[in-house]
Amino acid sequence: MGKTNNYYAARRQTQVSNLIFDIIIYLTLAFVVVATVYPFWNTIAISFNDGLDSLKGDIKLWPRKFTWQNYKNLFVTPRIFKAGIISVTRTVLQTVLSVFCTSMLAYALSRKEFVLRKYLTTIIVISMYVNAGLIPGYMLIKKLGLLNKYAVYIIPCLVDVFNFILVRTYINGLPDSFVESARIDGANEFKIFMRIIMPLIVPSIAMISLFTAVNAWNSWFDTYLYTSPKKELHSLQYVLMSFLQASQNQSASAADANSMAIAASSGASTNMVTPISIRSSITVVATLPILIVYPFVQKYFVVGMTIGGVKE
Repeated sequence: MGKTNNYYAARRQTQVSNLIFDIIIYLTLAFVVVATVYPFWNTIAISFNDGLDSLKGDIKLWPRKFTWQNYKNLFVTPRIFKAGIISVTRTVLQTVLSVFCTSMLAYALSRKEFVLRKYLTTIIVISMYVNAGLIPGYMLIKKLGLLNKYAVYIIPCLVDVFNFILVRTYINGLPDSFVESARIDGANEFKIFMRIIMPLIVPSIAMISLFTAVNAWNSWFDTYLYTSPKKELHSLQYVLMSFLQASQNQSASAADANSMAIAASSGASTNMVTPISIRSSITVVATLPILIVYPFVQKYFVVGMTIGGVKE
């Protein structure tokens, strides 16, 4: 009887310990979620708040004076829409072509029968750590005739070394019997890659697609370097950055800052754009597309980050 009582007591104690542990875990995760989501939510609230009123500060979860003026001022010029088309087409083309070329290279250098694979892989990996620098890179782009051309957004990004390593590692984890069976059936290497390898590496493809799309969407420095004189090739991120700089320069003087502070304290609303309001609206516009796409590839992203490094 005593043993039975001790068993149930130990079981209750274990259940209580597990409950306490679960509560701690849930509270910790809830804190992490709040700490992660709150800054972006606060940015959204400021972007929908009156620009002059935002100077008072103390805006938490909801706009104090709701307005669309920040976004109206942001999209008032057709330049924004043209830049948006450039960014969207650039992101799509760069992602599709870069993923395809990187995957083909990874497949070729993963074949054990390719005698030069070790040497070529070493050279490619070294290029990830050793960079010639900004000026030689600019001179190379100039020699290739890519300055002020749309192709400068695509051609230099056809192969990404980090993504190459991820896909090659994933392919190395696949059984060689798949490729051997296809060769016995008479398939050439391109058919093997397209019909056998590609469907098997979908998780890694989705993962590097996300990496490439995010980098392409957020990129503005290459526009500044290579296509800044040609306005019709400006990307959305570059235009938004220019818009933000112009807004900050307009209110950089002490007199402007003082007059805005006085107007804000008096409760006036002039529907004017201030650096904090335009900065918030730009952040939302630049981030929202990636937030929309990410949930659709999240499951592949997790699988691709884990299974590629595991071998049987």
